[in-house]
Amino acid sequence: MAPTSASSATRTEKPSTPERQRFVLSGRSTPVDPRHDAARRDIADIALAGRLFTPHYAVPEARDCSWQAADILAAPAADAPRVSQLLPGETFHIVEASGGWAWGFAGHDHYVGYVAAALLDAPSSARPALAPHLVSLPGAPLLGAPDLAGPVLTALPLGAQIHGRRDGDFVAAAAGFVHRRHLVEGLRIGDDPVAVAERLIGQPYLRGGRGAGGIDGPGLVQIAFGLAGCRLPRDSDQQALAGVAAEGELIRGDLLCWADHVAIATGEEAVIHAHPHHLAVAAEPLEAVIARLGPPTARRRVA
Repeated sequence: MAPTSASSATRTEKPSTPERQRFVLSGRSTPVDPRHDAARRDIADIALAGRLFTPHYAVPEARDCSWQAADILAAPAADAPRVSQLLPGETFHIVEASGGWAWGFAGHDHYVGYVAAALLDAPSSARPALAPHLVSLPGAPLLGAPDLAGPVLTALPLGAQIHGRRDGDFVAAAAGFVHRRHLVEGLRIGDDPVAVAERLIGQPYLRGGRGAGGIDGPGLVQIAFGLAGCRLPRDSDQQALAGVAAEGELIRGDLLCWADHVAIATGEEAVIHAHPHHLAVAAEPLEAVIARLGPPTARRRVA
């Protein structure tokens, strides 16, 4: 038999393989600010999914700071630098938790960092619907009983939030009792940020502090304006962009900004601020501040 040519031979064809589909990430990640964008190489807040690529995204879980204030740290270690603070009752949104540390951001200004997980309470959504109150002076005692002679559990900083019911002359919260004359009902203390700042005169200076054991310059500004109903960012370089440029004479409440410092004008010729020079919150003539720091680089007026 003559050999069969390859062209006429019967061949068994391999079944065709569907073309593998590929997922391609295109575009460019948007730059993030690590102070306010909760993004690491391994995980990020789900809200950033449209801005950057990361292996995992997480839906943050809101927790309240307990009756003890909590430092927000730059790394998950007790000796890491303090970058800010959570006051009692403020919310922290946890993106990732491990090894006793919660990583995420503060609810009031989105500042990112690590908080000791033991200082965070149950989710905010589980909190009973009780009237909110603000501590209206520094160092208000949280008592173990509705009695001024009762045991002091801790001293609450100005601006700490508690939710509770009236119990005679006290407000009863889950953690203890606070005298109602140390509180205001609601979530603001008047309309004048200078008056709020003046309540903190003599408070020790503490880098990264917002009133728990001490306070720094931008922390004073943020607390003073926040408790007067105006939210400002945490750091002095961001506060130097707040509001609008202040023209003409200084008025009460104007911000005076330097490269790494900020003060609040109490009038045309004086300020209140927290600075390492005094190691405390102090009111002094603007002329004295300019003699030490030079002229301010920006003047801002916040509505």
